[in-house]
Amino acid sequence: MWRNPFRQLNKKDWCLLLVSLAVVILCNSLAGQASLSTRLGSILGVVALIFMAKGDVWGQILTVVFSVLYGITSWQFRYYGEMVTYLGMTLPMAVLAVFSWLRHPYEGNTAQVEIHRLTRRQWVWMVVLTVVVTAVLGVVLWWLKTPNLFWSTVSVITSFLASYLTFYRSSYYAIAYAANDVVLIILWVLASVKDPGFTPMIGCFSMFLLNDLYAFSSWKGREKTQHTGERK
Repeated sequence: MWRNPFRQLNKKDWCLLLVSLAVVILCNSLAGQASLSTRLGSILGVVALIFMAKGDVWGQILTVVFSVLYGITSWQFRYYGEMVTYLGMTLPMAVLAVFSWLRHPYEGNTAQVEIHRLTRRQWVWMVVLTVVVTAVLGVVLWWLKTPNLFWSTVSVITSFLASYLTFYRSSYYAIAYAANDVVLIILWVLASVKDPGFTPMIGCFSMFLLNDLYAFSSWKGREKTQHTGERK
């Protein structure tokens, strides 16, 4: 059933959202050469993150759309690593996460996902799969002569960790995404040196970093509440 996800935002959420939007819109305005995918992607991305911070499945749904837009922007600069990572990994993982989150609402409330603590086996599989994915995509990126290969490979690692943890509804997904944000800021700074039209992506991922740190704090608070409730 349709519901308005903005209705659950509190004053702190609205403040962060409006500041984030103001920053990315300003960056887009200053960089007149920015493409439509860059403009829409940066705006949609910060909206998705505020819903992610709330544990709302709408954050995952918007992440699917953001992945497509970000893949287009990455293709324009020949950041094939980012394009392959988001279209080939983040997007399908976000789709799977939509179903995972819908199947695990907290106490029947679809506006808040039930937070999961990974088992030892899931942690081990995370490490194994990260190594495999990085090795495979690392070769692909090298073959495609991807610019800034080292940082693009690090981005693959952090992106996969974030996707894996998001699928399993772990609060540590936000830390993995925050690490990925730092890597992406570096990548788009390097890209902007050659083409100022990509400058908005720096502001975009700077706001992503702020939002992901906020999300981790929010999720840990809810995780404590949820698991305390389970013990009672």
